[in-house]
Amino acid sequence: MLSFQVLTTIMVVGLLVSEYIENEPGKWITKPLASTGFIGAAWMAGAWESPYGRGVLLALGLCWLGDVLLIPVKKPGIFKAGIFSFLLGHIAFAVAFIIRGLNGTYCGVAVILLILPARIILRWLSPSLPAEMRLPVYAYILVISVMVALAAGTLGNNPTLLIPLGAVLFFCSDLSVARDRFITPDFINRFWGLPMYYAAQLIFAATVIS
Repeated sequence: MLSFQVLTTIMVVGLLVSEYIENEPGKWITKPLASTGFIGAAWMAGAWESPYGRGVLLALGLCWLGDVLLIPVKKPGIFKAGIFSFLLGHIAFAVAFIIRGLNGTYCGVAVILLILPARIILRWLSPSLPAEMRLPVYAYILVISVMVALAAGTLGNNPTLLIPLGAVLFFCSDLSVARDRFITPDFINRFWGLPMYYAAQLIFAATVIS
């Protein structure tokens, strides 16, 4: 498992360098390998041995696909496919959390706490969203908010802070993608968003250990 974590870490550094110097071949090499690292980490941790682990593995696979689809720049159709893949990934994570077991009180409190941030994000993004992207982005925000709430709900069953931590990091990393695509395209978005995203995936991979 450690070797795959190291692979992801090294490839993320390479990806950031490729993003900074705008090297497209470098992105195509480093990003898929970085994402392969978190799938390998989950597999080596025994993901296939439990229903929860298999759900996480499916979610990570969908995120891998989304990562690859988001590499091309200025191709709206492929970007939409990438967003859809991540949407399915969030749903798969949510199902995995349900399988693991939830506490309704924790979920309810999390939902209440997430309402305000979700509204703020919607108001922040709405003026910059193309008409055809409004519904997909709104659906995405709803699904990822539900995913975070369900992650918080796992604290009531064999609790570990890793699952909510991974969900929050994933949520925040998506803001960097939204800002880069719809508000201000800039390397700084990827500089903080990519490490946060890959940290989230490695954390999820670690939670499958029995």
